[in-house]
Order: sequence, then structure tokens, then C-alpha cells
Amino acid sequence: MTIKPLGDRVLLKVVEAETKTASGLYIPETAQEKTQTATVVAIGDDKELITVKAGDKVMYDKYAGTIISINDVDHLIIKMQDIIAIVE
Repeated sequence: MTIKPLGDRVLLKVVEAETKTASGLYIPETAQEKTQTATVVAIGDDKELITVKAGDKVMYDKYAGTIISINDVDHLIIKMQDIIAIVE
């Protein structure tokens, strides 16, 4: 399935949370916090408002967007204004 965001929306692939600490302890799924970083998969057609490109790693607001599943992988569609940083 192919999803093409419209307007100033961006399609993100959510980065999975770490399941192990630096010291080697495993974190149960119920104790993991949702990560707020993702990779840009596709962008909408409003090129004036969108300042990211496909492949960028970004941080976004915690409660932003709509979660969708594409081929059993979580993705998020959010507005450009909900992206707060580009991670380099």
C-alpha cells in the first residue's frame, strides 16, 4: 500500500523504542515510553510549508498526528508544524 500525504502533512515511520538498557537489562514492553523520533517517508504537496525531506530523522510532538499501520509497521501522519526538530 502506498500513502501520499496531502497539503502540509508528513508521513513518518516511527522508530522503535530500545528494549535493552546500556548496561544490558531488558525493559518490558509495558514500561517502555513511546519514542518521539521518526524517519520521514513521504511529504505532502505544499512545498512552501514543508522544510523536511524523505529520509530525514525528526522529533515530533508527543500527541501529534494519526497512527496508521502499513504492512504491519507503525507510521504516523502529522502536520509539518508538529515536527519540532531534525536529528542529525
